[in-house]
Amino acid sequence: MRKADRLFQLVNLIRVHQPISAERLAGRIGVSVRSIYRYIDDLSLSGIPIYGTAGVGYALDTDFEMPPLTLNRLELDALMLGMEMLSASADNDLSAAARMLLSKISASVVQHTVDPSAAKIRALGTTPPLTRDHLATLRNAIENTQTLNIIYTSLAGSVSQRLISPLGLFYWGGKWTVGSWCSTKEAYRDFRVDRIASIAITQQPSPNNPALDLHTYMKHQAMQWKAITTTDTTLSV
Repeated sequence: MRKADRLFQLVNLIRVHQPISAERLAGRIGVSVRSIYRYIDDLSLSGIPIYGTAGVGYALDTDFEMPPLTLNRLELDALMLGMEMLSASADNDLSAAARMLLSKISASVVQHTVDPSAAKIRALGTTPPLTRDHLATLRNAIENTQTLNIIYTSLAGSVSQRLISPLGLFYWGGKWTVGSWCSTKEAYRDFRVDRIASIAITQQPSPNNPALDLHTYMKHQAMQWKAITTTDTTLSV
């Protein structure tokens, strides 16, 4: 990554997460803390109003505004591909938002012509209508902390009814899964969205457990994957 790109990323991280420590910035960007100190000096000398507070971290002046958006050709290709993939795979509202975002960015980027139909790297394929509907229901349930009753068919063909609290949606390049707390099994479970036959919103509140959130779920899943990869001798080495 070019130094100019790191400096831009640094300013954006401070703007979004301020105040933020040098240690966290170093971890996010992948450089040493000493490099962060040098970058902060470079930004200050260039006129970026960054100030640091000992024991708290770095922040930007409240009147600071980011410069107009500039993208190189490769960044623009990546953006168009990402928006096309999202448009083809997500629910209808999120797909429409992706198309609208691309149109807004195309109006802001003046150094390149933005024409998705002329892109040479494309995302093909579509998500079935029922799966799109389920994705919309699941996304809204996650945002509103709702519990759901689902009818689910496992890969082995067994059908079950589950009471779940959905925590996050994950796209695996062709298939979506929903990471959830399954009250029926009293454990974290992943469900393939295309294997959900029906979804019903319940009036039952989510389990009163502050640990049942996306962060805890991700940490739990990471530990599960680590256990699999360290014990399964059939994996390539």
